[in-house]
Amino acid sequence: MKLADQRSIYPFATLAVMCALAACSAETATTAATIAKLKAQEAQQAQQQVDQVKQQLDAAAQQTEAQKKAIDEATK
Repeated sequence: MKLADQRSIYPFATLAVMCALAACSAETATTAATIAKLKAQEAQQAQQQVDQVKQQLDAAAQQTEAQKKAIDEATK
């Protein structure tokens, strides 16, 4: 292959490599966005679980307080 022929291949080879890298970058960005969305959903679900447990604890504390008052009233 002549030097002139080799020089004409370089721009095309460079373009092909750049396109391949761009495709990988786009896929990586899409994957990262998907992972971020899933992590956000997991965090939201975890917060909902925390809220439910707090409500259950509050309800149990109120029930305990009511029982204590009932016992106090009954023993007077």
